[in-house]
Amino acid sequence: MLTEAERGLVAGILMSEGSFGGDGKQPHIILRKHVRHESLMRWLVQRFPRSRLYGPYHHADRSYFQWVARGAALVEDVLPVLDELVVPELDAHAATRLAELHERYGPYIARLRARADG
Repeated sequence: MLTEAERGLVAGILMSEGSFGGDGKQPHIILRKHVRHESLMRWLVQRFPRSRLYGPYHHADRSYFQWVARGAALVEDVLPVLDELVVPELDAHAATRLAELHERYGPYIARLRARADG
């Protein structure tokens, strides 16, 4: 259970820096941050234990962690926060990206929600 402040932080971070996409079969949200932000990335995993943290990766002169929410972690845990707080009045671009994720992966999201409810 997230506090209101935590919900706002999650929405703000993902709205401004998250990547909303998928692999064609299932949606995901990815956040990549420099290794100096490791504590923030681990904080996200603590709040969303079904999400995953990968890394650190080292490519060329960049070192980063990658946080990924997909499957039940995305549909049941992360999307409810974003669906409530990512609105066009706050960030039209992020709201459009979230709407496109829902449109592209609607059947997948509906299946996981039905499974969780049933």
